[in-house]
Order: sequence, then structure tokens, then C-alpha cells
Amino acid sequence: MSPLPLSLVVITQNEAANIGRCLDSVSFVAEKLIVDSGSTDGTIAIAQAHGARVVHQDWLGFGPQRNAASIHAAHDWILVLDADEFLSPELAAQLEEELPALMASGKAGAWLRRRTWLMGAPMRWYRPMVGERSARIYHRGRARWTDARVHESLRFDGETVEFKAPFNHADNPSLVHKQLKVLRYSELKALDWRDKQRPVRMWLTPLVYLSSFIKDYLLRLAFLDGWRGFIIAQTAASYATYKRMRYYEMQRNPASVDAAHRKLARHELEH
Repeated sequence: MSPLPLSLVVITQNEAANIGRCLDSVSFVAEKLIVDSGSTDGTIAIAQAHGARVVHQDWLGFGPQRNAASIHAAHDWILVLDADEFLSPELAAQLEEELPALMASGKAGAWLRRRTWLMGAPMRWYRPMVGERSARIYHRGRARWTDARVHESLRFDGETVEFKAPFNHADNPSLVHKQLKVLRYSELKALDWRDKQRPVRMWLTPLVYLSSFIKDYLLRLAFLDGWRGFIIAQTAASYATYKRMRYYEMQRNPASVDAAHRKLARHELEH
């Protein structure tokens, strides 16, 4: 079959370990586009070797970065993956067969289901990591990413469809990576709260930790995944708590914003 008039779009920064697998999992698109914000680890060369076109875009935050990436795409229809994600063979075959009908319709896009691998194996019970519903295919004239710095979402302007076969997410290769991501995401979330002048409400923090842990460990069935489930629930509760503490610090000591930015930027350059 001829390639579909569709752009695979991936935003990257220092994703040399992942980007080749991501790009190779999508063989049916007419364009593979990498929008890079300053990689220093060989990501760009690897992406080009795997058939991608690479453009540079200074980091804008997740939502604005994805909207900027949409503009760079050569085609109106876009498939979005993160560098640590890749299509399963089942989903790739389903998309190749069924996307032409979607693209010929007036629909706005499609939802996919994400399956997450953690510590070398897929999660089996924890609900957000087993078949998580995620908006990943869209016509750029009928959908737009929110402007959030982190935890952005795709807003459709029209009807959508859903594909059931999963795509895969190879979650952080170590807990060290996970904790560094918590730091970065917390910083972005706290900055969003600052822009919106959200009340601090530090008194809620202990309750937030407890409710977050109970929600993930019990209600979302993390406990059925054994110690990996416990670790996921604890990490989620810690993230919910830390970003509130960091926001409190921003209010108490505004100079900490620039200090933290410099520290995180140095870490990115060093690694």
C-alpha cells in the first residue's frame, strides 16, 4: 500500500534511547516529523537515520509545543506519539487498514488505548496503565491541544472514533528517571497554578497524599500488581504532594523559580 497522507509527530529532547523504536513502529505514514527542543545525545542523527525530518523548536511547554509541532507537519492528519511509545503490530495493522476511511470522513480524530510497561513487564491490573484511553490521531483543523505546560489534552471539535488494539508505553527505565520526571512535571504544574493565581491551600496537602494513594492503590487496582503497584501508588501520591509544596515555595520565595530553572536546565545539559 502507498503511504497514507498522515504525519507522525514526536516531540523530543534527548531521546536517543527510544526514538528509533518509536519511528520504526509506524511504517505506513507519508511523513515522520521530529520537533526537537535541543537534544545533545544523538537523538537528531538517530531520528534522521530512521527516516524522520527534524525541525528545531525551543521548548514552550507540552501543550504549546504540540500545537507548534502541528504547524510544522506536512499533512493535516496527525498521529502523535511520545518518544518512549510505540505501536503494537496489531494496532499498526489496524490503523493501516482503517485510517483511510477516517481520513475521508469529516470526523475530528480518534482515540487509542495505551498499555504501559514498567520495570520490564506490562502492568496487568492498574487501570491507568492497562488500556488507558488517549487522544492521539486528529485533523489539525478540527482539534487543538490545550495550552497547559504539562498534562495537556487534545480537544476535538467534532466526532471521533476509537481503535481498540493497544500501543505501548515503555515507562521510565528506572525510578531515578521517574523521580527526575516528577521534579520537572511538578515545576511546570506549579508554574501553571501561579499563572492562574490558584490558592495555595497547604493545609490540604496531607489529605491529598492520603486520598491519592488510596485512589491509585485500591480504587484503580494497583494492589493487584504487587510491589510494582505499591510503588506506582506511592509515587503518584508523592507527586501530588510535592507539586503543592513546590507551589507553596514559589509563593513564599519567588526567587526560587529562577534558581530551580537554572538547576533543571544544567541537569538537562549534563545528561
